[in-house]
Amino acid sequence: MPAISTPDLIRVFGRIGLLSFGGPAAQIALMQRELVEERGWLDQAEFLRALSFCMLLPGPEAMQLATYAGWRLRGTMGGLIAGLLFVLPGAMVIFALALAYASYGQLAVVQALFLGIKAAVVVIVLMALRGLARRALRGREDVALALASFLAIFALQLPFPAIIAAAAFWGLWRGRQAADGARAAAPPSGAVPLRQTLSTAGLWLTLWLVPLALLIGFEGGVLADLALFFSTLAIVTFGGAYAVLSYMTQTVVTDFGWLTTAQMIDALGLAETTPGPLILVTQFVGILAGIAQGGAALGIAAGIVALWMTFTPCFLWIFTGAPYIDALAHRPRLRGALASITAAVVGVILNLSLWFALHVLFARVTSTRLGPLPDWSSFQWQPALLAALALLVQLRLALPLPVFLAVMALAGYAISLVPV
Repeated sequence: MPAISTPDLIRVFGRIGLLSFGGPAAQIALMQRELVEERGWLDQAEFLRALSFCMLLPGPEAMQLATYAGWRLRGTMGGLIAGLLFVLPGAMVIFALALAYASYGQLAVVQALFLGIKAAVVVIVLMALRGLARRALRGREDVALALASFLAIFALQLPFPAIIAAAAFWGLWRGRQAADGARAAAPPSGAVPLRQTLSTAGLWLTLWLVPLALLIGFEGGVLADLALFFSTLAIVTFGGAYAVLSYMTQTVVTDFGWLTTAQMIDALGLAETTPGPLILVTQFVGILAGIAQGGAALGIAAGIVALWMTFTPCFLWIFTGAPYIDALAHRPRLRGALASITAAVVGVILNLSLWFALHVLFARVTSTRLGPLPDWSSFQWQPALLAALALLVQLRLALPLPVFLAVMALAGYAISLVPV
């Protein structure tokens, strides 16, 4: 492995953080080019093992892959540099966008721009669903699991964590035979002493849970609620941000009333416009919730709490588990659990796609025993036309995400000028 200086590490991962638009697939491809192909800092097999390991974890896999790469190159300090540089550029933009949205989001021109962005988000989620389904659904059993997951969350309204847990147990059970056949071939773990592993885990658990306990014990208000909710979210975010948005929306809109459904859709649209992991949408939600409860100062504090509770667990998973990556990559039971979780996530994202489409295309959507159903008389032709345009643009032109969103925002403004 080449010796990497700290300035070089900062320069390269700073570049990755600033250019990491387009979701995890584009971000992973960017790291592949920068770290493997152009600089040779990691070899291909090492990069793929790290990616497989990160996909086993809850949380944003691209951010965790960057953290692992930094850890591999320069130890814990390198991991911190790489992980923070992947998140902070987008987080700073989200702070600015959220504060501007809270002040100007209700202006007519802003609402017109967001009309196009919302239509674009419907298409973005559908494209993400198509890509994930192609990779994850490898047979009838996976398709059945995805459909069961969709019905569980759409019609039965079961909580997302319960669906993920059920899929994981099913995958573990399904992987028994493969595990028995591969047991002798599994490499030994023993990468670091157990005491060092426990020490690392203890440090990051302290950094994560002590602030949570202090907020619950001494603040007890919106910051405590946000900290507890996003800590829970950090444990169950298998499949990325799209997979947990339905769960997040249900809790944020229905249970706590922090945001409206329209604001949640706007939050995802703005998160799509920034570099870094899409799970930064949690920061946007935290800022708006804080502003609604106590103004800009509380909003900034809430955004910091959301960031801390979302990303501190990522460092816990990587720094504790990275020394065992070679052993974990050869565990058939874990691979089986991941495959089943990924198949279930397809169903969850299908629910999210339908949920977004209904709330964008119809002015009124009602919760029923069969799931959310639209009032057909409230159909809105403007977002329907914009969604069709967005689909056509992406299928024909495949524009970069920032350009695509800018084009659709302008299209939304243009259609708002048409007399109704």
